[in-house]
Amino acid sequence: MNGLRTTANHAGGSVVVVAVTILLLAGCASAPPAPLAPSVDEVLRGPDRATLARDAAGFQHSVLKPVAIDFSQPLTPDALGVIAVIANPDLKSARAKAKVSGAQAFDAGLLPDPTVTLGFDKLLSGPDMLNGWTAQIAQDLIALRDRGVVRARNRASARQVRLDIAWQEWQTAGQARVLAGRVAALSRIAALNETSRVAGDTILRDVLAAAARGDVRADEVEARRIAAVDSADKAATSRRDLNTARHALNALLGLAPEAALSIASPPVPGDGLDADALFQRARAQRLDLKALEAGYASQDATVRKAAMDRFNGLLLTIGPTNDTAGNHILNGQIAFALPVWNAGRGGIAVALATREQLRAEYAARIFTTRADIAELVSQISIEAGERDVVRRQLASLQPLAAATEAAAKHGDISLAAAGAARQSVADKTLVLATLEQAMTEQFSALQIAVGGPLKDE
Repeated sequence: MNGLRTTANHAGGSVVVVAVTILLLAGCASAPPAPLAPSVDEVLRGPDRATLARDAAGFQHSVLKPVAIDFSQPLTPDALGVIAVIANPDLKSARAKAKVSGAQAFDAGLLPDPTVTLGFDKLLSGPDMLNGWTAQIAQDLIALRDRGVVRARNRASARQVRLDIAWQEWQTAGQARVLAGRVAALSRIAALNETSRVAGDTILRDVLAAAARGDVRADEVEARRIAAVDSADKAATSRRDLNTARHALNALLGLAPEAALSIASPPVPGDGLDADALFQRARAQRLDLKALEAGYASQDATVRKAAMDRFNGLLLTIGPTNDTAGNHILNGQIAFALPVWNAGRGGIAVALATREQLRAEYAARIFTTRADIAELVSQISIEAGERDVVRRQLASLQPLAAATEAAAKHGDISLAAAGAARQSVADKTLVLATLEQAMTEQFSALQIAVGGPLKDE
């Protein structure tokens, strides 16, 4: 009898040793700490240009193409778009967040761990001579049942996150193209305004000299004074606009504020764009629409999961038991929730309503896309017509200004009249530059709206 007591006590002691060992191992299985990186100084310093050139050459994206970058040459809008995707701090943060959804998809594919329960009954008094012990292992059957649909849901969700980031990258690249075109155009406009300012000051001096001789009326002097002030204001405004655009572009590219880039002037787009064809292309290639489709697939899996949750809480437990009388028992239990009162109806209703919301959101995005493309195509067409008119006007003004300049040199007309003719040419040239800037920016916006190339390449 003493031998039986010793055996039972030894078995109970083993159970306690195993339990303590598991607790100690669990305490040691913590993740090592990681320092906060990168440092603030590294972020503020901006990317290295040699690294940017290397990364741009091997760049991979679902829409954007790799480019060869030479910082000693003017950078094209496409090259600046790729640089923005590589180096933009917000995109780096978004890509880091995307790893969370990938980890969630990985987690959904793992089998659930079983639960082990160990128990020990110390005999204090009574006719029995042994201590009791029990060991049980439990497995969540619901997790096994739902594994397939949960994996499908999380994979679709992870795909949605990746597509959302790719769409954000495409928009950022498009905004870089817009800003690049703006910087190039404003550089030209600033130069034209500075030329007009100098010309206005020259005309004013000539008129003041003529007025001193009594050759010009006072109202002419005042008109030239106002024109000179207006030219100076326009030159100052264009310098401020150019400075703002340059800083915005540097921030978008993840560069230091003082970084200087040489930017190539983008080609001025033509007319003849087909809004319906571009809309069909957008429906096929826009990444945000594909992301919404992936989100809808994820929610569809959530609806299936909600329907399965009507039969929830399914837990299987099995294990041996020794009681204080020395009886060896094999226990088996199964627990589940009866779908009587709740039956998961609330979860199903929420899942169905969310899926319907996503369907409406997708339809609204399609509608907005069509409207945006139609508006941009129409605006570009209108401005193309205005550009053609200004070009014709400029073509007729330039010979007249040249003839007036020649007549002034011979003394046939006043220098002020010749200056006015030159200013008319400068004003029309400025109008043309402003129209071309607007067309270039709207063409870049159209590329963003279409979600990819406007035609097959």
